[in-house]
Amino acid sequence: MAGKKQGTVRVTQIASPIRRPQDQRQTLIGLGLNKMHRTRELEDTPAVRGMIRKVSHLVRVEEVE
Repeated sequence: MAGKKQGTVRVTQIASPIRRPQDQRQTLIGLGLNKMHRTRELEDTPAVRGMIRKVSHLVRVEEVE
């Protein structure tokens, strides 16, 4: 993995965290999302992918080149 460049993903919140478990709300905050239609570009790491998977029903993910 040495020398391999990490990609970037664009994550946009598309659903409200209202009536969702507290851990899902905290995961959105950890991704830098806490309001509808807010977008963040994040480094594509296993940790970020795991967070995205946890709240996949609340976010839209796009690959950034």
